[in-house]
Amino acid sequence: QVQLVESGGGLVQTGGSLRLSCAASGRTFSSFSSAGMGWFRQAPGKEREFVSAISWTGSNTYYADSVKGRFTISRDNAKNTVYLQMNSLKPEDTAVYFCAAAPVYGRNWPTRPRAYDYWGQGTQVTVSS
Repeated sequence: QVQLVESGGGLVQTGGSLRLSCAASGRTFSSFSSAGMGWFRQAPGKEREFVSAISWTGSNTYYADSVKGRFTISRDNAKNTVYLQMNSLKPEDTAVYFCAAAPVYGRNWPTRPRAYDYWGQGTQVTVSS
């Protein structure tokens, strides 16, 4: 019922920037007013980890300590799109990045994958040293 498509990944040098986009179809952002959208990443051999999230109500934002001050999450309701602006990229940021939608708030919001019911296919981000 809800489809999420990530884009904007690629290869960048250390210190560079990328902006990821997550376009939602099937529902508008207003359909997720009780929760929000999040970004996760997964590097080879590692578990999926929380990166950032934004709530629909109040536009509250959340960031993992590892990206705080470097990444910025935002949304554009008119385009049904969530963005992740990534600056000052480091090699340890290399991973497949996934966007996800959480229909309702709960004890797992916003940092745990189990809070999210819908996931995109992922986009590769590679940061070279």
